[in-house]
Amino acid sequence: MTVSDEQLRAILSSARTIAVVGLSDKPERDSYTVAEYLQKKGYRIVPVNPMVPEVLGERSYPSLSAIPSETRVDIVDIFRRPEQVPPVVDEALARGKPVIWMQLGVEHAEAAAKARAAGITVLENRCIRVDHQRLGLLSVPQAR
Repeated sequence: MTVSDEQLRAILSSARTIAVVGLSDKPERDSYTVAEYLQKKGYRIVPVNPMVPEVLGERSYPSLSAIPSETRVDIVDIFRRPEQVPPVVDEALARGKPVIWMQLGVEHAEAAAKARAAGITVLENRCIRVDHQRLGLLSVPQAR
């Protein structure tokens, strides 16, 4: 299923909070630079990494399900190996209807099909920062 630029623009313009699964605290990692870019554009970043207590000034959670239920998550951005995607998708489904965004090099046909069957928009093998820049989107109002 292809997502049009118009749909991407709507997703990125309406989202305020992005859970970044696999967010590293190492500034040289792609997950860090992408999350830092998004944070500078006004998105609230919620790190999901059981190995670090905090990233980019935000508390890190060991899993999506550990994020407090009152914290709305609009996009789940996945920086994990493809074989680690299914449990992340299951946790995203349990949270409600966030967009699932698998970064460059991350694809999982079965997990994506399961999410789409539940009515969730899924993007695979795409960089959220690249799309944000390509679409010429501006900063979003800070969510807190």
